This record gives sequence, C-alpha cells and structure tokens, in this order.
Amino acid sequence: MPLTLVIVGAAAVVGDATAVTHTARSSGRSGFGKSGEPGQAQRDQDQALSATAPAKDGNAYTPRRTEENARIGAVFEKDDQGAHFCTASVVRSPGRNMLITAAHCVFDADSGQPVNDLVFAPGYRNGHEPSGLWKVSKVVVDDRWAKSQDEDLDVAFLALDQQDGKDIQDLLGGNTLGMDRGFDNKVKITGYPVSRDTPISCQNRTTKFSETQLRIECTGLADGTSGSPWLADYDPKSRTGTVIGVLGGHEGGGDQDDVSYAAYFDDDIAKLYRRAQDED
Repeated sequence: MPLTLVIVGAAAVVGDATAVTHTARSSGRSGFGKSGEPGQAQRDQDQALSATAPAKDGNAYTPRRTEENARIGAVFEKDDQGAHFCTASVVRSPGRNMLITAAHCVFDADSGQPVNDLVFAPGYRNGHEPSGLWKVSKVVVDDRWAKSQDEDLDVAFLALDQQDGKDIQDLLGGNTLGMDRGFDNKVKITGYPVSRDTPISCQNRTTKFSETQLRIECTGLADGTSGSPWLADYDPKSRTGTVIGVLGGHEGGGDQDDVSYAAYFDDDIAKLYRRAQDED
C-alpha cells in the first residue's frame, strides 16, 4: 500500500504555517549536493578508512558500533536492495518516531514531489540491519524549500511507522534538537557515503560561513552523507546528545568532500519541528 507523504510549510513570521499535502509518486530524483541517487548501483567499497577509534580532528574514521551510532542510519528508497543515498538520525519527539535529515534528500525539486517509499536502516553495516528496516510514513519540509530550495531551510523531519507495536525511540532512544547554539561548536558527524556499506565519523569544530550557515572541515564526507547529524555534547550517562545541524544547506552540503555545510537551526527550524510533531 503506498505511503502518503506530507509536505508542511513553516510561516515566515510567527503564526500557523499552511500545510501542503502531496500524494507520493514513484519518481526518482537526481543526486544533489552530498546525496546520492535512490536505487543507483552500489559503488565498490572504499577500504581507505581502517581506524575504529577517533582520529585527529578533521580526519574521518570508521566508527565502532555504539549506542550513540546506533540511532544514525542509511536512507534507501523502497527497500535495501538498491544503494543507500542519504543519512538520517533519530531525534526525540512526543510521538517517539521522528528522524531528522536534509530536505534535499527527501524532496524531488524537479517533480515537486517527495521521494517515494523511503526506508531507514539505523546502524546499517555491510548489508545487516541490527534494528530492522523502518518505513517512512510522512515527510515534513518547509513550504519555501519545496518551492525554491532555500538552502537555509534544507532540513526535513520524517515520521516512521511502528515495528511490532514499538516506536523507534523506544528501541534506540533519541537525541535532542539544539536551537541557536551559535557557530563555534565541537561536533561529531557520522554518515553513510554511497561508496561504503559502513559509516564514517569525523570530529571537529564548526565555524561561521554566513549568518545562516555552519561550516566544518572534515575529510571523507562524500555523496551519501547528506542529512548526517552534527552532534554536540554527547553524554554516555544520559545516552543523548544534541543535534545542532544536518549536513546540507549551502551547495547541498558542499561540493568538496573535505568541507561541509549545514543550515543554522533558528526559529524557522524550530517551527518546522513543532509542525512535524503536530502533524504526526
């Protein structure tokens, strides 16, 4: 049975946003920024990264399996038989079923429609899905992104169907959303390049690219890492961190593997998050 994806627009000023509903169609979309293309053939595995412990700031490594990494996963279209093309992660919500990613990962600007039949594989490695494959039931992006692909609004929230009567947050927990955290933050980025079936991680400090964009220097953040969470202040005791950005924004996240961007989480993103909860 086809999924219905809802595109929701946040208002430019304080107040209710106007919801725009689309019925999902089976339509692919060309890769943009640091996203791949849904269903494209898997590239040869990149074996360059072998470290399993944090490397020097700015250098990518293959992370270990941890609770922190388990709530980050690969995004596929329809099932896991094609290539994963973006990254998403679990964020806390009252419905306990929400992901955050980049808007350009889940909305086809050419057709004006959401990407159809998205699925999420948290903790995905080498074809294995330790926490299962979760179907996306709803996509929420800002109306202005849908109309003009405003790079400052390159953020999306995804609601997931339950599995065996449980929500994804019941199984994996979730990170909090950090609003207006400033431009200088130490973050860890974990994502899934199209060329790999294992994730990569990189840690460094963010800098200010513009009033509405964060910038970071980290190696290896290639196609497929769009939507990767920029996670600050992870606390192993509380098992939570704070997502202050997702890889995207300027140039869809950047046109160089070693330099990436994220839209700054301001009031517009806070409104979108609230709207996603209301529409869930």
